[in-house]
Amino acid sequence: MQDLKILFIFLSFGATLAFQPSYLTHSTTKTYQLLSAVDDSPEGRGYWKVSEMVEEAASSSSSPPRSSYNVFDGSLAGNSDFRGKEFNFDPLELASSYPPLVPWFRECELRHGRTAMLAVIGFIATDFVRIPGAMYSFEAIPKTIDIHDALLKTGPMYQLLFWVGLWDLLITAPAVKAMGEGEREPGDFAWKWFAPTTDSGLAVKRDAELKNGRLAMIALGGIATQSVITGHGFPYI
Repeated sequence: MQDLKILFIFLSFGATLAFQPSYLTHSTTKTYQLLSAVDDSPEGRGYWKVSEMVEEAASSSSSPPRSSYNVFDGSLAGNSDFRGKEFNFDPLELASSYPPLVPWFRECELRHGRTAMLAVIGFIATDFVRIPGAMYSFEAIPKTIDIHDALLKTGPMYQLLFWVGLWDLLITAPAVKAMGEGEREPGDFAWKWFAPTTDSGLAVKRDAELKNGRLAMIALGGIATQSVITGHGFPYI
């Protein structure tokens, strides 16, 4: 019975190895030491030999060790503050822990930043002007902060959900697939009609977009919070 328990522990651990990066193989050694303490009999040693083979195979992987990987090296932008000084901010070490997901992280950051920049403009603009239609008027919805809930009841928000979902299905999904295959950079939809013609100029614009997007995400949270607290529109005081 004890042998079955030990075998179950080892098999469970072996299954989790399939989902761990190769630079986490030091956990294999720790688990080997733990299992050795459980059963030090000659019969139990067979399981530990297999564990040693798993450890040896994982340690020979070509993936870069965690300590030598720096996500801020190379062509990735955004590792500077608003003064232009280097600022490598990754307190949870997500980028260094999951290198294959770094392009996806950047894609999400760009999308959220672009959405937030548009949302800040829309949040402020709707305090002064509305599109035609009684349901959008100031009489129907006096405050911008109430627009979301009001338009959920009348239906337009569901139309917005449909068009955003259609965009993700037809555009975002293939774009992300191409990014995973190395055929596309994060956030690149080939809309460069007004982009700088030089690589250095484009790099400056990309860095500016990242910083403006980050600022907009913070600003949008502040606008919504201030609007709820004060009950006032722009400038929300």
